[in-house]
Amino acid sequence: MFTRRTLLGAVSATALLVSTGYGQAADKLYIPLISKGFQHQFWQAVKAGADKAATEFGVEVTFEGPDNETMVDKQIDMLTAALAKKPAAIGFAALDSQAAIPLLKQAQDAKIPVVAFDSGVDSDIPVATASTDNVAAAALAADKMAELIGGEGKVALVVHDQTSRTGIDRRDGFVNQVKAKYPKIEIVSIQYGAGDQLQSTEITKSILQANSDLKGIFGANEGSAIGVVNGVKESGRTGIIIIGYDSGAAQKKAIMDGSMAGAITQNPVGIGYETVKAAVAAAKGEKVEKNIDTGFYWYDKATMDKPEIAAVLYD
Repeated sequence: MFTRRTLLGAVSATALLVSTGYGQAADKLYIPLISKGFQHQFWQAVKAGADKAATEFGVEVTFEGPDNETMVDKQIDMLTAALAKKPAAIGFAALDSQAAIPLLKQAQDAKIPVVAFDSGVDSDIPVATASTDNVAAAALAADKMAELIGGEGKVALVVHDQTSRTGIDRRDGFVNQVKAKYPKIEIVSIQYGAGDQLQSTEITKSILQANSDLKGIFGANEGSAIGVVNGVKESGRTGIIIIGYDSGAAQKKAIMDGSMAGAITQNPVGIGYETVKAAVAAAKGEKVEKNIDTGFYWYDKATMDKPEIAAVLYD
């Protein structure tokens, strides 16, 4: 947030605010980032990347998100407040791919460039989107699931939501890959747990109770995946193949102890860095790449220590 500097007088203070807009110091561009949440280690890693870019490019960056990833109204309030400060540009990771569009239109009208990150919106207003190719990443998760269950059997999905671009794309990437390539695999349930570990744990236990012959479950984000691990443990079931998404200490531990087979990791530090980099360029009127693919990897117990994978895992 903007911190008022010691000024010589009220006239100087007024001149500063008039010339730069609230929230933007005279010598620095101000770029707020509104994320989908703050509770997962993923978002802390995104923030670390944003902070790194802020230092490198000499800009002021703030980073905030609602307490959990169901609080669309709270996120909209945060976006409203950030836009009221007339920033040089803004980064936004949408919880709902459509709900924020009227506000983003206001930003466009005010000539405030919008850079989407992690989760885009159903609009061409963002000048750039820095994100993982979630469809391709989830398709890889489906391939790994098929490999580990022998190409046949029943599987289920626990997804964080069906409103954000990431939730939709990870669900559809997994489901469509199974339909296209693995006719002997049946998806028996797709449930939504808001990325909340406790909720995802209960969902997992319910799925297992209803499907005694289930072979595998895909957890589509950090909270979902840990909820699946806990749900399987609490149900007393063995032999269930669990594939996760994202990293974090709990998932890494689950992979090391064998309760999770592996997971897709994004590059959250890279997402944060590229978001701020694109926002700075857009604020200066420079051309930016419309879709910034920040990459992904499959990792498991055997590959976690490889340098290219270890570099994008986070605690």
